[in-house]
Amino acid sequence: MADEELEALRQQRLAELQAKHGDPSGDPSQQEAKQREAEIRNTILAQVLDQAARARLSNLALVKPDKAKAVENYLIQMARLGQLPGKVSEQGLIEILEKVSQQTEKKTTVKFNRRKVLDSDEEEDY
Repeated sequence: MADEELEALRQQRLAELQAKHGDPSGDPSQQEAKQREAEIRNTILAQVLDQAARARLSNLALVKPDKAKAVENYLIQMARLGQLPGKVSEQGLIEILEKVSQQTEKKTTVKFNRRKVLDSDEEEDY
């Protein structure tokens, strides 16, 4: 009987923690909403991109998912605003990738802080 009570307390505590931290795995409506959103994104991208461009974008998503997501958002926004005349080819996608890369490019700089040390070549200092 103690095992059953202990298991009931564990289940109750687990439910409280999931509710407190907003764990989406416990709420099926949130999972369905995310799934619907993903389906809508995929249908829009299928309408906007040709097969080669779609393959390139999926390869990019494997390597750099954040950059692929930015390109997908850019394409979906352009499609919703009617700025895409037809399907985007692979070459057009490459141009969009270059444009996004330039916007998100991080400049790295190296700065040397040289310490000022009294350095004399005279033998008297030893």
